Amino acid sequence: MTEARIDWAADTSRLVDAATADRAWYRTVARELVAPGDRLAVDVGCGGAGMTLALARHMTCGRIVAIDAEPAIVEAARARVHTEWADPRIRIDVALVDIDDVDRIQETVGGHADLVWASAVVHHLGDQQRGIDTLAALLARDGRLALAEGGLPARHLPWDLGVGDPGLELRLHTAEDRWFVRMRAALPGGRPMPYGWDEALRRAGLDPATTVTTLSELPSPLAPPARRAVVNRLANRISRLRHTGLLTAADLQTWDRLLDPADPAWLGDRRDVFLLEARSVHVGRRG
Repeated sequence: MTEARIDWAADTSRLVDAATADRAWYRTVARELVAPGDRLAVDVGCGGAGMTLALARHMTCGRIVAIDAEPAIVEAARARVHTEWADPRIRIDVALVDIDDVDRIQETVGGHADLVWASAVVHHLGDQQRGIDTLAALLARDGRLALAEGGLPARHLPWDLGVGDPGLELRLHTAEDRWFVRMRAALPGGRPMPYGWDEALRRAGLDPATTVTTLSELPSPLAPPARRAVVNRLANRISRLRHTGLLTAADLQTWDRLLDPADPAWLGDRRDVFLLEARSVHVGRRG
């Protein structure tokens, strides 16, 4: 059984590609999160700087601090910010900081933030509630902590593809759920959080706490760039699970055919590939 760990350095290019592909979603969410008086925002686990740049476009002045714990990701985020951002009214700093290093986070932020954003970050912490408490402590009065966690798994494929057994994508979701359980169990200092994200925000002293879920839908037939993005995304997901024993040999053979451009079954040639996904953002406010 292969341990459920992520090589974040190797994942850097995928994160940058994902930030680019999700540009519209980031801008839509940022528009709802940024308030007129915001002067300091923090992007925790900034990845490809997608939300960093979206926040910058909706703020009128001030500073954004983007932090990540992986050096390769920090360098990629810096490069993207350098390429895409030149407005002197918004200063963007990208820093190498571990979310578990509370003192270093506070030192890097250098003040109380109006907005803290963390997307798919907290679920990688052994003690999720402690991580949320740490992020909540960064907030100024009336500041907001926004956690992008959960939603519904992305769907891309018909139930019956004519290749392999029907329900292939549903079995992929089941395998990923089991992988997630393994990943959580392997984290140091792991503690259960047997309640929802809104309740976790309230326990961190942020009340009210609310959830907004955004539906992303691109019906078939997808334009070629969108179809390639879906195929690449599926290929990355299969690569992560390949040696875990969570997918059957028969399903792996089917995926290999679907993801091989030389195979007649290649997904890149199918007109019935689509995108349907729901992503949730949980927001708590400091009173």
